[in-house]
Amino acid sequence: MRWTDAEDIGLSLADAHPGVDPLTVRFTQLREWVLQLPVFADDPASSTEARLEAIQMAWYEEWKDQQAESQP
Repeated sequence: MRWTDAEDIGLSLADAHPGVDPLTVRFTQLREWVLQLPVFADDPASSTEARLEAIQMAWYEEWKDQQAESQP
């Protein structure tokens, strides 16, 4: 995956950090978590605030779906 694969990264982060509300994660931590994903293979210097925001929003959408599924 590359920085531009926001949806795929968001799904991977949801799997790697279940239960974490993505909106509570600082961009510095988010960047580190992305870099730690085994499927991530892009230049760390290519991260930008806009890319991290896109990843965070993709993760948030997945998190919301998971929350809705867990409600009775």
